[in-house]
Amino acid sequence: MLNYKQLYYFWNVAKYGGVTRAAEQLHLTPQTISGQVSELAQSLGVDLFYQSGRRLKLTSAGELAFTHAEEIFQTGKSLEARLKNNQHHTDLLLRVGVSNVVPKSIAFSLLSPALQLQEPVRLNCYEDKLESLFAELAVHNLDLVIADRPLPADTGVKGYNHLLGECALAFYGTPELVESVRVDFPRSLNDAPLLMPGPDSALMPALERWFADMGISPYIKAEFDDSGLMKAFGQEGVGLFPAPEAISEQAARQHGVSIAGTTSDISCRYYAITPERRLKHPALEAISQSAKSNVFSTVASRA
Repeated sequence: MLNYKQLYYFWNVAKYGGVTRAAEQLHLTPQTISGQVSELAQSLGVDLFYQSGRRLKLTSAGELAFTHAEEIFQTGKSLEARLKNNQHHTDLLLRVGVSNVVPKSIAFSLLSPALQLQEPVRLNCYEDKLESLFAELAVHNLDLVIADRPLPADTGVKGYNHLLGECALAFYGTPELVESVRVDFPRSLNDAPLLMPGPDSALMPALERWFADMGISPYIKAEFDDSGLMKAFGQEGVGLFPAPEAISEQAARQHGVSIAGTTSDISCRYYAITPERRLKHPALEAISQSAKSNVFSTVASRA
């Protein structure tokens, strides 16, 4: 029978990248950790790690074991949270990190299906830069990160990318600004006042390449790390701003802006990044299904 204590030690060694760091986290000696992991490998009849310089790396068998260990201990953590925090009710806890460059209306549309399940869900939302959210995901303080880009392979964080959907990029503005650039779009963006997302956004480099390819030189008036602040400036007529076509209805209703033009040369993609390969949490399944069938399907059908 599988020794779950040994599996837990192995999981921590894989997660923290070595025996010494795992021992520090668990407040145990490296010898204890190393011995228990060796016994696990022996009982399974496989090598779980191999030495690469000063680091331990997972073998193919180790990768498989780690994936299953992730699911086992994530399930255990969810059970513990439910028993401790929900003694008098049965709400499922869903801890979500949202990148600060993701439009608030997109985040709401993606996450709201989790609150409409028959089984009540308590949603804990955190907004931050992706680097901070990935760090929280790595230590399982988050169940999900909503981002505008997949998890980079070189972050050292174990996670899985699930594409929720994509749509074309649109340029929004007040009626006066929209009217001034609507004819001969996108060439009309040349010298037009523009608000840009900051360098943390996946849109920034894509926009710069597109402008260069199209021979367009807009008048960039400001850059914003926070998409909501960019829209607030756009609402006041400071400049046009790029945002997903999928938010057109919300943008008109909340900010009084409309679309000046769109381009399919740039895609706005949104991902759910989870510590598990499979979306086992009922709320995660609802988010994924709704994103594909509702949030982005209307835009896709207009294309």
